[in-house]
Amino acid sequence: MAFDYPYLPPDRAILYVGEDNAFMQAAKEEARLHSLDTSMPTGAVLIQNGVIVARAANGSEFHKTHKCERVRLGIPTGQGYELCEGCHPKNHAERRVVERAQRPEGGDVYLWGHWWACTACWDVMIDSGVRNLYLLEGSERLFNKNHPENVVGKQFG
Repeated sequence: MAFDYPYLPPDRAILYVGEDNAFMQAAKEEARLHSLDTSMPTGAVLIQNGVIVARAANGSEFHKTHKCERVRLGIPTGQGYELCEGCHPKNHAERRVVERAQRPEGGDVYLWGHWWACTACWDVMIDSGVRNLYLLEGSERLFNKNHPENVVGKQFG
């Protein structure tokens, strides 16, 4: 599948699995149970040798009491995350799952709730030795706010 991702590092590809994949289901459950982002709940698991070694979800409490600075400024998807405490890459599931894994090198990240990974998250994954990023099949329409068939705001039913 070839999509026009907001960012994809050279020599990297995004891989896809179906909703019935056990690791993708674990990432979805992590998002459902632990994400603090009510509009784009995202969960990730890091897998090594067929075993989940770390779990993480995205979000922060910031957006509950403050408006999103990126939205206020009209900043497009994939840009200016550092301008808003609630959107900052330190709050992204991809980064958190890598940081929670004791030794992430050689592992794979399964990400539910998003259709691409930002520059900062790719940098963390690459620098830590993560091999592959897996997304849900159809994520480019399901979790893309600009796609008419998205499920944003109703991800869990």
